[in-house]
Amino acid sequence: MILVTGATGLVGSHLLVQLLQENEEVKALFRSEKQLEKVKNVFAFKNQLGLFDNIHWVKGDITDIPSLEIAFENVTHVYHCAALISFDPNDEDALRKINIEGTANVVNCCIDFNIKKLCHVSSIAALGDTKEHENIITEDTEWNPEELHSDYAITKYGAEMEVWRGFQEGLDVVIVNPSVIFGYGFPNQGSDVIIQSVKKGLSFYTNGTIGIISVEDVTNCMVQLMKSTISGERYILVGENINIKDFIYYLASKFKIKPPGFYASKSITNLGWRLDWLLAKITNRKRKLTKITSKASHSIDQYDTTKVVAALGYNFQKKETYLPNII
Repeated sequence: MILVTGATGLVGSHLLVQLLQENEEVKALFRSEKQLEKVKNVFAFKNQLGLFDNIHWVKGDITDIPSLEIAFENVTHVYHCAALISFDPNDEDALRKINIEGTANVVNCCIDFNIKKLCHVSSIAALGDTKEHENIITEDTEWNPEELHSDYAITKYGAEMEVWRGFQEGLDVVIVNPSVIFGYGFPNQGSDVIIQSVKKGLSFYTNGTIGIISVEDVTNCMVQLMKSTISGERYILVGENINIKDFIYYLASKFKIKPPGFYASKSITNLGWRLDWLLAKITNRKRKLTKITSKASHSIDQYDTTKVVAALGYNFQKKETYLPNII
């Protein structure tokens, strides 16, 4: 039996559809009944609603060990998709609790319950840092602790360290590092925030680079890696490295609206994140722009997918194939 953590999220819900289509027996961890409706919508979108009732739902949390132990009963393989995604510095404690401590709990249960293999969903944020005059990131690019990283990146890197600890203790593992994931079913969350901001009339653009990928490509690679004999490896999953301006203009063309004409330089976004900090303090709202995200919006780093293509012979979808179906 397969256990999926984070089953009510974007990757987890689409993964459930794929696993059930392949006639796998699946347990899914969830925290709140209201989140199940989003998963059901994903099944309906893919014309697989009849498979939804085949899921063995287990209420629990990766930070709650007793509930996690119940979920692990009779399980042989685990897809660990649960994580908190936030770039707000105020969420540091929650990020550490969920992403690092929660992953440590999952790894410990995998060892205790003799799980055959674990697939951990990490992020490109946990990859290494390019040196001066470099802009290609691979799985072997070294993490530089002296570089500026978001709390999210630090905690996803810390989560990977827990997975590698499990590998050293004899657990078969694979790690995937996806970029920004696009898929149906989670409005105003994650990548959909980008889509909605353009749809509402985004007024500016930057000339950095963004890595994008469809959720189907992510889950396909995960399943193939789990079915393989590969262990102790991590894989970058990026469908395309695309200029941010080009991506925004593409979305604007699909919405048939005027694209933004104002270029936000580094000095402007640096001023922007400071103003956002001040407004967040005054109004007690979530941060919309931080020093880290400002820096990232101008980064021209490219993510190399040579390793996963060589391992699986995989061909990633282009945005023109999947985005029109979800925007």
